[in-house]
Amino acid sequence: MTLTINELARQYRQALLDDVLPFWQRHSPDTQYGGYYTCLERDGAVFDTDKFTWLQARQVWMFSMLYNRLEARPEWLEMAALGANFLQQHGMDDHGDWYFSLTRQGRPLVQPYSIFSDCFAAIAFSQYALACGAETETGLAARKLAAQTYQHILQRKPNPKGSYTKAYPGTRPLISLSLPMILANVSMELEWMLEAELFQQAVETCLHEVFSLFLDAERMILREQVAPDGRAVDCFEGRVINPGHGIEAMWFLMDIAERRQDAEMIEKAVSVVLHTLEFGWDPQQEGIFYFLDAQGHPPQQLEWDQKLWWVHAETLVALLKAYRLTGSAACWQWFERVHTYTWAHFPDPQHGEWYGYLNRAGAPLLPLKGGKWKGCFHVPRALYLCMRELEKLQQKG
Repeated sequence: MTLTINELARQYRQALLDDVLPFWQRHSPDTQYGGYYTCLERDGAVFDTDKFTWLQARQVWMFSMLYNRLEARPEWLEMAALGANFLQQHGMDDHGDWYFSLTRQGRPLVQPYSIFSDCFAAIAFSQYALACGAETETGLAARKLAAQTYQHILQRKPNPKGSYTKAYPGTRPLISLSLPMILANVSMELEWMLEAELFQQAVETCLHEVFSLFLDAERMILREQVAPDGRAVDCFEGRVINPGHGIEAMWFLMDIAERRQDAEMIEKAVSVVLHTLEFGWDPQQEGIFYFLDAQGHPPQQLEWDQKLWWVHAETLVALLKAYRLTGSAACWQWFERVHTYTWAHFPDPQHGEWYGYLNRAGAPLLPLKGGKWKGCFHVPRALYLCMRELEKLQQKG
């Protein structure tokens, strides 16, 4: 790769503002019922109208965040309001849990089994409150909803799925990395509206769980699921390594460490990123595997060798942040490698946006630009964050 820092910053900015965001602004708004279409063909045509709370909330967050942190464009606030109003009217059950999915009109489809629906709703309404003005009527209502949802997340945390869990109680209890890593990010997003003691306690708990329970200290990689006391469990679930989650978690924790000026935590997080890339990189076809078995056994997941958009997007963020914070040559070398692979395979120059799912060889496995899991989130967030990291590197000279 021969691009300079300035050229890279321009590339990420242009991709965000001239390609990815306009794609979602053109194709996702449901102006009749509110909310967003996320099941989009390669050219943006809608192929399914169900609405998934994860993606609805993430898109509210995205346009609210950009309005707050990049530029106060009225059309971005209008996009955020379209999803926020839909979710406020239809997204939550009588107990304060957020449904997993809804019909186009907003009728519940799938029960609120996923605590991550709550997590993404919390960050959505936190940013939307700031975008509307935290002291306006709309802003106060959004802030109240975010605060209530955050408290509900903390209450659900010991048993996230509650009555919807499939595991038989007591036989083989496992806890998942995904909750503390996401909760660390959610807490950082909501810091402006949380009491200092609550924020500090939540972040400390997340840091302890990620580094003390899920980290394999010898190999410096994170296990996806462990026993409640942090022991590795020799079963399919206990052997899962999800490189994308491990790397994404580390840039969340780098954010916290930078705030604290904790150089030791930064170095630890960077070490995990580099070891995870060494473990998760496909030496034959390039790119990062989706799932691997910690002991090298055949993974349970049939899609284990696919190359996914979000894994590579989050890795670019982590590597740029790690390089800016440490100046590590290894981080920059890996960034160049992941950047080259990502930009050669995921963007669609004909119709815009990125493919989500590639086969092991790097060819599009599905032509979709959005679906049940891929929406207006990982790609634009990564483009924005990489742009910001590159701008900081420009300032450092």
